Amino acid sequence: MSRPPALSASRAKEYQQCPLKFRYSVVDGLRQPPTEATVKGTVVHKVLEDLFTLPAAERTPAAAQEMLPTTWEYVLDRDEAARDLFEDPRAAAQGQDDTATLLGNYFRMERPENLAPKGREQFVDARLSSGVLLRGIIDRIDEAPDGALRVVDYKTGRTPSPRFMEDALFQMRFYALLLRQAWRIPRRTQLLYLRGEDVLTLDPDPRSIDEFEGSVNQLWDRIEGDARREQFAPRTSKLCGWCAFQKQCPAFGGVLAPPPADGLERLLAVRVVDPAQR
Repeated sequence: MSRPPALSASRAKEYQQCPLKFRYSVVDGLRQPPTEATVKGTVVHKVLEDLFTLPAAERTPAAAQEMLPTTWEYVLDRDEAARDLFEDPRAAAQGQDDTATLLGNYFRMERPENLAPKGREQFVDARLSSGVLLRGIIDRIDEAPDGALRVVDYKTGRTPSPRFMEDALFQMRFYALLLRQAWRIPRRTQLLYLRGEDVLTLDPDPRSIDEFEGSVNQLWDRIEGDARREQFAPRTSKLCGWCAFQKQCPAFGGVLAPPPADGLERLLAVRVVDPAQR
């Protein structure tokens, strides 16, 4: 069964980065091809998800490393483009070695044998009072004996510099807002940067999340306005060099076709307004 359309943290940030890139991903449904980094990230997430299916005492570094080859093949089998990236045996060996290092780093950051997650790769949907439906797939949600929640998200890229820290804070605030609407506000949100063994922590408070909700609603107003005008403007930046849609971008000589009507209709369905509130 297909899920109703919703706004995620990654799509919200994508719109802020470039409205046209957002349109191609969400409205046109164009797929961004995998990269070596995203494949390795998927493998790490899958291993850490499966690690918590083991009895607590068996959640060891050796167990994670033992899962790695099978998980590697599982991820590549599901995506031919991902397998093509590692067709060269040397690339495959280097990719698995790097992934093994990231998994080893994890065990210097946490003691998984002491944790009892409430959820792993948890789908969470929640609707704001404005009618906008939010969605997140949260890597892990821990619950303390007193009921307090902790959100944990694994990151396999480099720790962001202070210049780009706001993007990381956006994701943590988004998850805090999402859980507040669905269950209760988490006491703590954390991003675990496995490559640098760094932890970014945010302890959200109700007032700051109220303010963040307002900013999300303002962002959705802009997205909705672009959809109704059928105009999503490109926004050039240093990130354009890594964009999968550069050939379709008018800023780089591409031809901009009209957005598909069914894609616009689905996007506009993200907000459902109660008739009593009109």
